[in-house]
Amino acid sequence: YHSNLTYLCINHSSITMALYRILFIILLCNNAFKAQSLVINELDCDSPGIDNLEFVELRSSEPNFALDGYVLVFFNGSGNGGNASYLALDLDGYTTDINGIFLIGSVTVSPFPQYIIPENTIQNGADGVAIYKADADDFVEGTVAYVDPSLVDVLLYDTNDPDALTLMDIFKAFNPNILQISEGSANNTSSIARNNDGTYTSGNPTPRRLNDGTGIPIVGIRAIFEKQSYSEGESILLTLTSEQSVTENININFSLFNGGFDNSDYTGNSQLVIAQGNTSTSTMINILNDGKNEGDEELILKLASLPTNYLALNNNVRIRIVDNDYKVAPFGTPTNPTYGTVKGTQNSDYYSAINGRSGNDLKTTLQGIIADPTIVRAQTYNDVIHILEEADQNPANSNQVWLVYLEKGRSKLDFQLGSNNLNTWNREHTWPRSRGGFNSIEADETFNGRDIFWSTGPDSLRHANSDAHAIRAEDGPENSIRGNQFYGQYRGPIGTKGSFRGDVARGIFYLAVRYNGLDVVSGYPEGMVGQFGDLDTLLAWHRQDLPDDFEMNRNNVVATWQYNRNPFIDIPDLVEYIWGNKQGQTWQNPSATNPNYLSTIGVYPNPNNGTFVLNGPSLYSKVSIKGIDGKSHMIEIVEENQTVQLNLIPGEYYIECKIDGKIAVLPFVVH
Repeated sequence: YHSNLTYLCINHSSITMALYRILFIILLCNNAFKAQSLVINELDCDSPGIDNLEFVELRSSEPNFALDGYVLVFFNGSGNGGNASYLALDLDGYTTDINGIFLIGSVTVSPFPQYIIPENTIQNGADGVAIYKADADDFVEGTVAYVDPSLVDVLLYDTNDPDALTLMDIFKAFNPNILQISEGSANNTSSIARNNDGTYTSGNPTPRRLNDGTGIPIVGIRAIFEKQSYSEGESILLTLTSEQSVTENININFSLFNGGFDNSDYTGNSQLVIAQGNTSTSTMINILNDGKNEGDEELILKLASLPTNYLALNNNVRIRIVDNDYKVAPFGTPTNPTYGTVKGTQNSDYYSAINGRSGNDLKTTLQGIIADPTIVRAQTYNDVIHILEEADQNPANSNQVWLVYLEKGRSKLDFQLGSNNLNTWNREHTWPRSRGGFNSIEADETFNGRDIFWSTGPDSLRHANSDAHAIRAEDGPENSIRGNQFYGQYRGPIGTKGSFRGDVARGIFYLAVRYNGLDVVSGYPEGMVGQFGDLDTLLAWHRQDLPDDFEMNRNNVVATWQYNRNPFIDIPDLVEYIWGNKQGQTWQNPSATNPNYLSTIGVYPNPNNGTFVLNGPSLYSKVSIKGIDGKSHMIEIVEENQTVQLNLIPGEYYIECKIDGKIAVLPFVVH
């Protein structure tokens, strides 16, 4: 018995070792297959002239391989590039061809690519390009290269440049023997091609063909639209063109569906035929004007049922459908402001606690209101996208957001999802995160909605990262231009009106009261995280650009999410009591915070061209008309509904109405 047991144990050990060896071989083969399942097959990073022939080609080990879940990322390995991403291409919805090839390039690359990028996009080197099993939004511009299980393949390259040693060191964790491959000198006519053994060679470009010359000949069929954007009610001419005359009738099915855009949004054929001997066919698609405000949409053209030796070029083409059923708000844009139409939605006693306060006591009491941990809510950074779609909605077009620095609308559909920020909008922190000491965490990547939130208080500084009172919708490139500059250093794009200046100043002042650890100071405090300048600039901007209806509406919307308000929009004069020319003075709550007065006092019309009517209680009012500099221009007694003639130059003013010992502040504009 003992002998048999010993035998069994020895036999079990042998079997176990054999199984381990088999398992190891299986894993090794699987890893080898996984490593080869999708590779960077060819790269042309430089071409003579304007670099309009650049391309990158991927190759799969399987034909017609779905690229869903993959992203192609380009890294800058130069001395000032920081080994960081500058472009990420999401490959969802695409497949390789019958030869396993997928070509990415501009419209000037021949043969025509399957994925279109602008000319002169790929940097010459010393740089890198990598495939990850990830999403494009995992590689926002500036993401430092890394190695983890999601990395599929990488190629480091240059045009006779010194090796990017730090970039090489990063990717040695993926391939200890990684080399930087040279395409040749600048303005060369070569490409870097992968050999069957995994090495690379510089030689003549062979886009959309196997590098060893084998493979099935393929004819590409390209979709052509006359425009990239159409409005409801328009007709779209869709043309399908073959790279050469077809030898038989080619039946092509296609769909245009994408999300809410379906067959209820258009009429037309969904099947086309390229007749034998021809190279093209066309059809008209009629976009229906359904009278519904659904927002701008995108159709996605997808070709299907092509014969084996035909390839759908530029498949997944996105075409914008502009909804012309947008709504217009009853108030103006920041560049054409109105005042007094939108009232604050706070309770009549919201600011009652600050009455009779002064100095630091006033600031602390105000903080107790807008940072009350039993009431105030914090949302995720992704939730801010939805907050901005509502709070920064363009008053002139409900399908757009208002870009704070560029001072114009942009479709809500154009929120930046990947590293390419051209013609997109994103979230602009008026107090840059690097200067505030707050940033995102993993939980910020979720969309929780209005009713799921974090508890927050004065010491919850990290929540400033997603505080919508100080985050604005802005053009992607302009956001990058502003960077982390202080206001004063950054004054906005040349040629704009500066309508954002008071808004962003009041956002900064709000944060300085809302969160402990933030302070507004004079000058430009470099290296002092938590301090922000320039105070003098911010005070001037606040005085020059009074809160308008757009800003008050914004305050109301954010309050429905965060359950707090920006007090410097509701009561602009509070800025003077904390930072300005009334520091140390005792605050007395004016009637402007009392809805009974707000609902009965108004200046009409507003804006006006020289006359106005003061509506209010059937009492006499002492009226002081002041400019944005605080200088008094006219004082007289005005009876209710009495027309007043003005002798003022065009600009922004405000009226102080003293009624029953209380003061209402009414901004207005003279054209």
